[in-house]
Amino acid sequence: MFWQHLRRYRGQFWLTVISIVLATLVSVIVPLFYKNFFDTLTLAQQIGVAQAAARLVNIIVAILALNGIIWVAYRVATYVNNNFQLRVMSDLYNTCFEYLHEHSFGFFINRFVGSLVRKVGRLVRGFEDIGDSFYWNLLRMIISIVAVLVVVFFKYPIVGFVMLGWLVFYMVINYFLAIYKFKYDEAAAASDTRVTGNLADTITNQANVKVFTALPFELSFFKNLTKEQFNLRKRSWDFDALVESMQAGFMFILEFIIFYLAIKLWQQGVVTVGDFVLLQVYIIHLFDMLWNFGRIIRRIYRSLADAEEMIEILTMPHEVQDLSKASPLVVTHGEVEFKNITFTYQGGRDVVKNFSLKVNPGEKVGVVGPSGAGKTTLIALVFRFYNLTKGAIYIDGQNISEVTQESLRRQVSLVSQDPILFHRNLMDNIRYGRREATDAEVLKAAKLAHCDEFISQLPDGYNTMVGERGIKLSGGERQRVAIARAILKDAPILVLDEATSSLDSRAELLIQKALAELMKGRTTIVIAHRLSTIMKMDRIAVLRKGELHEIGSHDDLLKNKSGLYKELWQLQAGGFLVT
Repeated sequence: MFWQHLRRYRGQFWLTVISIVLATLVSVIVPLFYKNFFDTLTLAQQIGVAQAAARLVNIIVAILALNGIIWVAYRVATYVNNNFQLRVMSDLYNTCFEYLHEHSFGFFINRFVGSLVRKVGRLVRGFEDIGDSFYWNLLRMIISIVAVLVVVFFKYPIVGFVMLGWLVFYMVINYFLAIYKFKYDEAAAASDTRVTGNLADTITNQANVKVFTALPFELSFFKNLTKEQFNLRKRSWDFDALVESMQAGFMFILEFIIFYLAIKLWQQGVVTVGDFVLLQVYIIHLFDMLWNFGRIIRRIYRSLADAEEMIEILTMPHEVQDLSKASPLVVTHGEVEFKNITFTYQGGRDVVKNFSLKVNPGEKVGVVGPSGAGKTTLIALVFRFYNLTKGAIYIDGQNISEVTQESLRRQVSLVSQDPILFHRNLMDNIRYGRREATDAEVLKAAKLAHCDEFISQLPDGYNTMVGERGIKLSGGERQRVAIARAILKDAPILVLDEATSSLDSRAELLIQKALAELMKGRTTIVIAHRLSTIMKMDRIAVLRKGELHEIGSHDDLLKNKSGLYKELWQLQAGGFLVT
């Protein structure tokens, strides 16, 4: 996943790598000049102070030049990395955004929004952490170790063998400890997700928490989650502390062995004072790199653990996909036909069973039935939010499973029972119906939907921000905005799912005329619980337990004394139950 996005900028990637390799190699060469520097100091009395001083000046000039190369190489690496790494992170965000939104409606029903947002952030942050660990730690460590071993083997073979054996032992132990700890990091990451998901869920439902005085209950549940999170994190951190204590012990032992050998070589006249300085610098350098080795491996695996959940989602096939040869939907008349359709949820419950209905072009059909009869699911199937279990839905003779989802949804407008708005201004929310619409067209749609009546009273008018999910507006105001959006979209097929349910009597009277105008010449399917809102439909389909129970006009259905529609009608009198 990371490489797929990284390879778009592979030129910058390799320039960064080459710059870091160059700077690291030069960093290993610099201590050799310091060795000569201290050896020259010890020889000052033999060769003369003036000659020694001249050599020392030449050495520090060379060191300055080498440090200049290091400085330039790191600056190139830093600026190039800053450019392409941020671009890759932006691309990852865009990929996640697009792929998530292409998942089916059912995908989001079973997942917390807060958890999904956190997983996206972890994936992008994981790339950043892995990239930084590779460039600035792992790559530099590998180059430094190889270069130091080459120098040490060349000058002091026995020390080189000791150092190599210790390095192999140290890195193998650290690697397997890091692998072993991976399961702890995975468990901690999963716990973080549960905590975030619960926090987001309770904040979303904060009104319910207050209404049902459930704060003590929710707090107790949340404390259990954070307690679990604490235990998992503490186990992970304690393991880190144990590994670091082992590392420190291994390093002290290596330093002792190397200097013990160096003293023996010094007694033989093989090692100089400058060599002691060189070995000490290399040891400190290696310890600095290797101390971070365990951290680097754990950081990489922790980042992989953090990113794994999101990568699973990005590699999960979309439940609803366009066929490879899917063609755009072309609507010429607006006929909608449900042909023996059945839809079953994953749990195995049939929500819609063997349903057949043809809605003629321009016809207005109401769909009623008890709660749970499958009315709203039927609408979701029209938009192809789910794949049918059996049967097919046709629009002007075209199977909607064989056309592109985008073209299908462009031809159908929806006003839902509980419209959700973006945290944007009113103008943008209405314009969402047709994003290329002019301001004049937006204002016209708003007036037809009687939005202008309440928008004109707002201090910022159409520039008013509506809050998250439109929370700053009343239910009726949100519904009128949704109706304005549908009017602006001007699609040939219209679906109203309890479109006036949140309106008071006055507002409903105002909007019914606008809806009647909107429905003219359009194929319309209206979902309703209040039967008074669909009395004038051309036909009314009555559902019971997902099946078509009866169909006809309002008057025809009332003639069936034993029919479900007549039973529902008798239970309603102007919206009130008969007692």
